[in-house]
Amino acid sequence: GGSIGSEIARQVATFKPARIVLLGRGENSLWESERALRAIYPTQPLSLELCDIRNPHRLAQVFDRWKPGVVFHAAAHKHVPYLEVHPGEAVENNIFGTRNVVEASLASGVHSFVNISTDKAVNPTNVLGATKRVAEHLVTAASSRAPEGTRYVSVRFGNVLGSRGSVIPIFREQIRLGGPITVTDPEMTRYFMTIPEASQLVLQAGVLGANGQVCVLDMGEPVRIVDLAEDMARLSGLTPGQDIEIQFTGIRPGEKLYEELFTDGERARTDVHPKVFEASPSPGGVCDFDVCLHALQGAAILPDGRRQKEVLRLLKEIIPTYTPSPIGLGRFGEEFPLRRKSGS
Repeated sequence: GGSIGSEIARQVATFKPARIVLLGRGENSLWESERALRAIYPTQPLSLELCDIRNPHRLAQVFDRWKPGVVFHAAAHKHVPYLEVHPGEAVENNIFGTRNVVEASLASGVHSFVNISTDKAVNPTNVLGATKRVAEHLVTAASSRAPEGTRYVSVRFGNVLGSRGSVIPIFREQIRLGGPITVTDPEMTRYFMTIPEASQLVLQAGVLGANGQVCVLDMGEPVRIVDLAEDMARLSGLTPGQDIEIQFTGIRPGEKLYEELFTDGERARTDVHPKVFEASPSPGGVCDFDVCLHALQGAAILPDGRRQKEVLRLLKEIIPTYTPSPIGLGRFGEEFPLRRKSGS
């Protein structure tokens, strides 16, 4: 039901698959996606499953019923400031929800699994990026258990223009109300791509990507957010600084001034598409991956006073390049001690 998931469904419908199954826990977004698809493709067989990916038993029922051949996993909590305050929710949805979908896919014989990731997974400074990086590791690990001839891949990209919660709809509404247009920092930059283009490249990676790959979409050059705000004001017939104010509000918890698509040494070209590269993520952190995942699952349901501290500590153990934001470090006022692997 999200921006990327619904667009992938629209593009998949052009190939006339035997059936499209829309799965999500938000009934309104599923309803909107269904209406849009039925309006454009009235003869396309279409089914809906109201299902929370955090419920493995319900997922197993869905996969057993439909036996999907291809799965596009686009379900995630994504709003950075919210997840900084509620890391347990991010862990349960983005990590263990992903694990549930992966396990259901392996059990039911899915031949192509595509996980939607984010540029925030690179040297993450927020819970969103850290949890999505762990999700990438989960999919890569699953690829080694998948039968020969199947593919389990992740696709990493930046912001998509016009997606729910992105700056374009926010700026449009602020301009409609007469301003101010709010920008966090004058030097803030982001990579942008249109929803249809991102979805098309996701399909390319899903069809052509090698098993275990982390594909990275070429997002072009980064754009300064303040330039985008000023351009939108001018396109609305307004002069920034005269007819409408640009107001700088400060960087929010967990945000970077700029995003990265690769860590050092990760980038490599693929044969998938000229705008699709391959990342070669380094192995996990200093702890045993499965042991830390088990501990993280327990930490996500701890009482409020302990949950955030323990979740952030374990995410740091799994993803050493993760730098918790001040809202995490400042709240608890300490560094995160690391449990080393035996012998390291």
